[in-house]
Amino acid sequence: MRPREQSKGQDDLFRSRLDQIIDMRHELVRLGGLIDWPLLGARLGEVYTDAPGQSPLPTRLMAGLAILKHMHGLSDEELVDTTVQEKAITFPTDAKLMNRARELLVRLAKQHGVMLRATRKSAGSR
Repeated sequence: MRPREQSKGQDDLFRSRLDQIIDMRHELVRLGGLIDWPLLGARLGEVYTDAPGQSPLPTRLMAGLAILKHMHGLSDEELVDTTVQEKAITFPTDAKLMNRARELLVRLAKQHGVMLRATRKSAGSR
């Protein structure tokens, strides 16, 4: 699946225009104006597949990050490319989901005055 490219409609009522936020004379802004982004997007877009999974990031973003890395000799971590950084995420398992549901149900029962009977202890905890 090819990535969605961002629209150029920057005159949105609730957003500031980019040229009002950054210095348009900055070297990276000028470089960005010299690059043929549609050609680059078309050529790099040829390598995308329609495999299932997370939708790809815009080609211009990924190409721009690669250019910055090369220009300044940066690593992925220095560029803060979060696609390669470790994340403190635990993945839900059936046991975790069941326990979370049980906790929520107990809390709701207490809020509504529903008395729950005590659960039996397992054989190993007697």
